Amino acid sequence: MTGHTQLAITPRDRFMAAAQNELAAFERREREFIKKEREERAADLGIREACNKVVIDRQ
Repeated sequence: MTGHTQLAITPRDRFMAAAQNELAAFERREREFIKKEREERAADLGIREACNKVVIDRQ
């Protein structure tokens, strides 16, 4: 045995890891955007207290 415990990292592996990281970052930004948009709509409709109660109940 040569003592290698890991396979060599190929360009495809690096690409896939980068793509996965980009997707995770995009999903985080998307969730934050949706949350902010929902809060703004609730404020416009005057239902902020109702929204806060639902969020608290879910936690």
